[in-house]
Amino acid sequence: MPLSMRTNEAVKSARKGLSEYFKRVGENGQIDTVRMQPALAETLANLETWLREEKLDTLSPNLRKTIIRYIEKERWAELVNAFRRELRFGTAGIRGLMAFDRDSIIKLQKDGLDAAILKGPNTLNDIVLLKTTAGAAAYGLKKGFSKVVVGYDSRVRGVDFARRVAELLLAFDYTVYFFDAPCPYPELTFAVPHETIRADIGILISASHNDYRYNGYKLSGANGSQFDPREREEMYEQYISRVKMKDIPEPVSFDAAGSDRLCFLGGDRPIEGFDYAGRENFIINFHEKYLEQIKSFLVSKNPAAGEPGLSIAYCPYHGAGYRLFPRILREVGFTKVKSVNGHRSRLGLNQLNGLFPAFTSDPGREQQPDPGDPRAAEIALRALREDYPDGYDDTDILIGTDPDADRCALTVRIPENQKRIYDHRDYYLLPADDMWTLIIWYRIHRELEKYGHLPEAEKKFITLSHTTTDSLTFLARKYGVGVVKSWVGFASMAAAARDIWENKVGELKNLKGGRDNRYRDLCHPYVCECLGMDNGQRSINIGIMEQSNGFSILGGPPPDERSLGCGGHVRDKDGTLAGLLLAEIAAWAKARKMTLIELLDKYIYLDPDIGLFMTFYEPDPLDGEYPGIEGDRLKKKILKKALELASQADRGRLELASFKFTASDVYRTGKYDRLYPLEKDFQFPDEGIRLYLDESLRQHVTIRPSGTSNSLRFHVQLYARPTASNLIEIKREMRARGKRILDKLREQLEIPRS
Repeated sequence: MPLSMRTNEAVKSARKGLSEYFKRVGENGQIDTVRMQPALAETLANLETWLREEKLDTLSPNLRKTIIRYIEKERWAELVNAFRRELRFGTAGIRGLMAFDRDSIIKLQKDGLDAAILKGPNTLNDIVLLKTTAGAAAYGLKKGFSKVVVGYDSRVRGVDFARRVAELLLAFDYTVYFFDAPCPYPELTFAVPHETIRADIGILISASHNDYRYNGYKLSGANGSQFDPREREEMYEQYISRVKMKDIPEPVSFDAAGSDRLCFLGGDRPIEGFDYAGRENFIINFHEKYLEQIKSFLVSKNPAAGEPGLSIAYCPYHGAGYRLFPRILREVGFTKVKSVNGHRSRLGLNQLNGLFPAFTSDPGREQQPDPGDPRAAEIALRALREDYPDGYDDTDILIGTDPDADRCALTVRIPENQKRIYDHRDYYLLPADDMWTLIIWYRIHRELEKYGHLPEAEKKFITLSHTTTDSLTFLARKYGVGVVKSWVGFASMAAAARDIWENKVGELKNLKGGRDNRYRDLCHPYVCECLGMDNGQRSINIGIMEQSNGFSILGGPPPDERSLGCGGHVRDKDGTLAGLLLAEIAAWAKARKMTLIELLDKYIYLDPDIGLFMTFYEPDPLDGEYPGIEGDRLKKKILKKALELASQADRGRLELASFKFTASDVYRTGKYDRLYPLEKDFQFPDEGIRLYLDESLRQHVTIRPSGTSNSLRFHVQLYARPTASNLIEIKREMRARGKRILDKLREQLEIPRS
């Protein structure tokens, strides 16, 4: 049968089969009845559009036949997942599954981008990337853009996706700067505004810490930050969403690009096996520039000085930091550096492998290579013991970064007298909240040591997300430093800092909204709260950080809108910067015969002006997201129950694990209303629902939904004022209390543990 006739038959079969499938899942309660008909209509429209697109065979030669084969085999669930919507365009771009099963990912790895696997607008594939790039490129041309930096991390076929994107940009007459190896996302965001490049856009092919099935498309603006929400909305609504396959021009190959249109970013020499298309002489040694920038933030010129020397283990979790991070540690003087791999069990943690083999040992569980996950820390510790059996016990800290090296985690040695708190383990994954508190404390402390006061304290401020510990708030205010709290994500935090620089945010005591405006007014688009900001007059950012293991330093107002802040680093998180600063602090503490836990105890928890803030975090599901078409219904169902808990707390009728909750806040900015249409009885609480344990508002539980995936985040913050005599016992009690609260919260929300 000719392909055109086979296509017509497939469309007819899909209409009948998908209608029956949706009816069946609707009757089974697997899909929200409000969404059933729109979802069916969108699935059918997308499927027919792709099947009848003449250019499909040019863009992806095997795809039409693959889609038809899935229809003929009546694989409706997978077809619905692939075609029920377009991938959601979020704060940093797009992110999604490349395929729904391991066999398809392996086929993609083996056969390349044209592998015969199922693709659709709701999967991350070359067609979706080309459409997104065509829209972003057209937007840029209207704005006068001309230069783009393109990179990728270690994910399956990442370099091929990135090259296809770059070749399309060449067709739009952009000058392209292309990394010749998997690169950290922060290195790309540093490259965009760098004086040797001065690009307009940065694009990284990466899904950060998601599991091996995922990939993504991270977008940065001319100053290296994520695009402003207004710019992002215009780019998507006016350009990307309107691109059709027929609008995608013929790409320009690297071989055909003019010598002034294509440059490579890398090290001091070509990488063997990489195709430079004869342009080996057009390589900018950018690794050197990036590492020198990071070194400039060290407080000590020789951080490794002092005896005994610090013993550091490093794990890149199959990611892009595998060479650069050990290199920078050695360049600043650390001599005891162990790169963790897991040779005996073939984990390959120090090798670039997009299948992330260290995280796929449990069949059916697609674990994420997230350095902030205690399970990842256990994998790295096991590999450390395998690789260095004689050096395991003398390791002081283990630093981990995720596949695109923008997140950092720290595993620390536990003092003997506290091991019973931590299940008698030798090492403990320090929460990011404590990591950032240590960094801010240390940098303030060293300036106080040097000057006797904090220079320019009246100008300084920190920026943190509203789910990040209040330990930072109390620490900053103790030393006269201002605090800006934003909504979750570096896009919001960077936008808040920018508005402080431009004096657009005054002394707003409470921007949060909450009980009085629930379901009516919207919260500020990215600022949650300002404390001690002197009516917006502060100007020097000394730290920007979030609970999900992200950190940077933004500095003072930039000279122009295309530059980094004066004395500042990238406007997105950087795991290499954070890891180096933490190593510096650990070395300083060891020279004083202290572990980092003991440092926190002495200078933070026992400080009467700060106290002990203990935070707990759990995602749901533990890995990935709620599956398929049922995911939207599950997330909405849980959020409705969370809103009921908020109502109970306001009436003083909510109790979890014998703790009474006294009030609530609901945070809604409306930023995802396009994805979650407003309903009479439900409006998507995009920044979460907070339940307070006491009138001080220092202890609370937050249920926060992801806007771009079907998953939830649970955060708990507890507070106490311990003394030296009862600190260890209070820490033990608080850890048990936090676990009980999370367990009871899940019970109330009817969510079983994964």
